[in-house]
Amino acid sequence: MTTTPTTRATTGPATVRAGGAAARTAFIGLLSRDLTVLRKSIKEFLPRTLLQPLLLMFVFTYVFPKIGQGVGGGSAAGEAAASAFATVLVAGVVGLSVFFQGVQAVALPLVQEFGYTKEIEDRVLAPIPVALVAIEKVTAGAIQCLFAASLVFPLASFVPATPVNLSIHWPLLITLAPLACLVASALGLSFGTFFEPRSVPVLFGVVILPITFLGCTYYSWSSLESIRWLQILVLVNPLVYISEGFRAALTDSPHMPLWAIYSAQVVFLALFLRVGIRNFRKRVLS
Repeated sequence: MTTTPTTRATTGPATVRAGGAAARTAFIGLLSRDLTVLRKSIKEFLPRTLLQPLLLMFVFTYVFPKIGQGVGGGSAAGEAAASAFATVLVAGVVGLSVFFQGVQAVALPLVQEFGYTKEIEDRVLAPIPVALVAIEKVTAGAIQCLFAASLVFPLASFVPATPVNLSIHWPLLITLAPLACLVASALGLSFGTFFEPRSVPVLFGVVILPITFLGCTYYSWSSLESIRWLQILVLVNPLVYISEGFRAALTDSPHMPLWAIYSAQVVFLALFLRVGIRNFRKRVLS
């Protein structure tokens, strides 16, 4: 009599580990693919990223002081006021660059991939949960946001006509910069999974424009104290906390309390990820 050995089912921790390893490999592969695309399109990335902060600083911190229309005019006190304004503005421009890069790096490609190119179908075929595909998009966008933020500092060193008094607080910068980049990218995920290609003009004209002008980029949140209703209203704007975070990390200027900056950014990150992943899953599975 011959006996055949029985084989145990392999569904257990080993299978879970194998599945986790495959998901990690796929996640890293997708991220490497996006970074490779970024490296090969660096000639398009740099002008798109640098133009807006360059124009903002050129007009507000160089042209206006030179023609006597800067903050404070041309007196000694006016030069000090212009320098203080330039310092406040540079921190806001860093936040604005992060915000716009999050939208451009995540939202706009997603709109195209869901709409015209259907490239998203190739991504979701990877051996990885659908939610991780969305998180990979956010991660790649956050890396681009960090790169965009770093490009503003060379501009701040030679564009302004008045001194920019930056005072870098490294613990704040090291923690707040990645958090702000993740918030901006998660917001881009929410936008990219909500708007259709035909409604992109609405995204920029009705959503992005108010966020930009009411995001404490050109002024600090504390300076709105004389307009109390507006100071309270802008608290729903995620760009406010990004700008104020960089203002706290890069300057000694008045800024929002740190507990409010950290708490709000964590809440917005969780909210945008939840909404974005939910919409992403619906779009993919529909």
